Amino acid sequence: MRETKGDDRSSGAGRAGKRRFSRLAHVAFGLAAAVLVAGVAGAGWLAWSVRAVPDDMVSGKVTVSRSVIDRNGLLLRAFQTPDDRWRLAITPQEVDPRYLEMLQAYEDRRFRDHVGVDPRALVRAAVQLVTSGRVVSGASTLTMQTARLLMEGPTRSLSAKWHQIVLALALESNLDKDAILTLYLTRAPFGGNIEGVRAASLAWFGKEPARLTPAEAALLVALPQSPEARRPDRFPDAARAARDRVLQVMVTRDVLSEEEARAASREDVPRLRRDVPLVAAHAARDALARHPQAEEIRLTLDGALQGRLEKLAASRAARTGKRVSLAILVADHRTGEVLAHVGSAGLLDEARRGHVDMTHAVRSPGSTLKPLIYGLAFEEGIAHPDSLIDDRPVTLAGYSPTNFDMSFQGTVRVAAALQASLNVPAVELLDAVGPARFVARLRASGATPRFPPGEIPGLAAALGGFGMTLDELVALYGALARGGEALTLVREPEELERARLSLPRRVLSQTAAWRIGEILSEVPPPDTANGEGIAYKTGTSYGYRDAWAIGYDGRHVVGVWVGRADGTPIPGITGYLTAAPVLFDVFQRISPERVRLPQRPRSIGVEDRVPAPLTHARTRNPRREAGGAAGPEIFSPPDGATVDLGLGLPGGGGAPLTVKLRRGRAPYVWLANGAPVESGPFARSVTIRPDGPGTTVISVIDADGRSARVTLDLR
Repeated sequence: MRETKGDDRSSGAGRAGKRRFSRLAHVAFGLAAAVLVAGVAGAGWLAWSVRAVPDDMVSGKVTVSRSVIDRNGLLLRAFQTPDDRWRLAITPQEVDPRYLEMLQAYEDRRFRDHVGVDPRALVRAAVQLVTSGRVVSGASTLTMQTARLLMEGPTRSLSAKWHQIVLALALESNLDKDAILTLYLTRAPFGGNIEGVRAASLAWFGKEPARLTPAEAALLVALPQSPEARRPDRFPDAARAARDRVLQVMVTRDVLSEEEARAASREDVPRLRRDVPLVAAHAARDALARHPQAEEIRLTLDGALQGRLEKLAASRAARTGKRVSLAILVADHRTGEVLAHVGSAGLLDEARRGHVDMTHAVRSPGSTLKPLIYGLAFEEGIAHPDSLIDDRPVTLAGYSPTNFDMSFQGTVRVAAALQASLNVPAVELLDAVGPARFVARLRASGATPRFPPGEIPGLAAALGGFGMTLDELVALYGALARGGEALTLVREPEELERARLSLPRRVLSQTAAWRIGEILSEVPPPDTANGEGIAYKTGTSYGYRDAWAIGYDGRHVVGVWVGRADGTPIPGITGYLTAAPVLFDVFQRISPERVRLPQRPRSIGVEDRVPAPLTHARTRNPRREAGGAAGPEIFSPPDGATVDLGLGLPGGGGAPLTVKLRRGRAPYVWLANGAPVESGPFARSVTIRPDGPGTTVISVIDADGRSARVTLDLR
């Protein structure tokens, strides 16, 4: 019986075990089914969440600091973002490869393989948390860190982590790995308002991140983990410790050798935050005004040269006076590219009004325009460098010029008169050439001479009796350097092709321009100047308000202005003593070796209108050769002008052409293309209705048989 009962009990226990196993199996199956259903539901929810991420979050676009770079990509100036951050555009290709290798080795070794979330890292982090009771290592990938940076919110809650994972998966589904890495390199925090590896490298090391030492790269890897607590300028010990930990990890992961890590750990960390570059401030400001929507603008400037010349300008201005400013412009006259643009002696120097860009300021050019007058006289056969001209007291059209030192030299060679910058010969030659022709050639060079309202250009123009800018003077001298062909200043590489394809404008004949260069290259430099082989001219405006020096060699044209931005006089400054030494210093900073000036052109002897045997004769004044008062001069429109009368409009006859005369003796006879159109004692102006568009020659003859004419392009 006992045995039977035992068998029954055994049999009952077996049946109970089977029932218990069955229940456990059902529970397990149910749990598995529930997990599967939850997994499927979770996967569906996750997929829906990823698709629901807004497009702007996964576009790969980030608001960065607007920046201006030089011809080689060097940062000249940057501006803070609207949220007051220094966040500069960067790509992985612009960063030292060693830094990228260290970053991925330290933060995310499987960055190139996972889909935004690294399951192996998640499992490892969870196991370490359970076994040790604390967080040993994180599971956040670089993509998840990038997502966190884009979210700009709390990241420690489970909800925030979930959204971070969702955004990371969305980033991976919309962008490639390099684009995600670019986002991280642009947005990672490095202390204060510094974001991105480029801004960090400039702030902490004073250089672009293209070339980093192992110590520098390790510091940039360490800082984003705790950017405020490890700021090198505030907590250098913490920064060093974090950097050294990165270096040791790099050894264990075969990125650095022990020797490299030890050497890097001996380097000190930077203890000073550098300012973001502020070079070529005025040129950068102009560039942003031209391109108000652009994030990055490339200029033709040479950043290294610009920096050297800004230091030169500040030093020279400080030696000249407390409120003195100084401007420098350098261009390659072969292409027109502006290589340096120094608008003042210091942007932030309020005493010197450094915010005012004096390369664009309209000031009296003094004697700097005399070479053009002499060039026109050479071109017209009025004078030759070896001709003789008088430097004596004279009154021309009611104007009595005097020299700077109030003395007179008597009869001198024309070349010597220009080299000595004598005023009387310049006015004599302008009277012979005609102010209207002189102003027309200035406009052909691209300049816009500013005369007082209602004033007609007169002989005072020879001595700077109107306004011009340093930009315009540099372009004019660039034309002289180019054999008389107008120079268009180019400030952005994109403008080069347009400038090259533009129709050439001639300011002077090739022979006349070469003669001017030969004469100016023989002007001795100031005693304090270093260098030679430069054709240059100086100028001092009335009342010692402006000192100028403009010059060129075979490649570069340079302009220097010294004065006060408010236009008040500076007793004692002159172009020769104040500006010319700076000009020669600029050429030395461009290069100690000069590019030779152009050789004698083949056109000499063909184009030259002065026969060789007569080169020592006196200069001529065709406008006065008939005796008495000066002959007639057509001053409006000037010779060579293009006049838009609307002649090409359909069905229209166009507006009439009005031509104005001065000087000469009445009565006058007017001719258009050789045909008389009007005559009489009061005909100092004439109104003509042209037959149609094209070139028209307007002539006038006065009572003494003296004549004047202009050639106009009517449209």
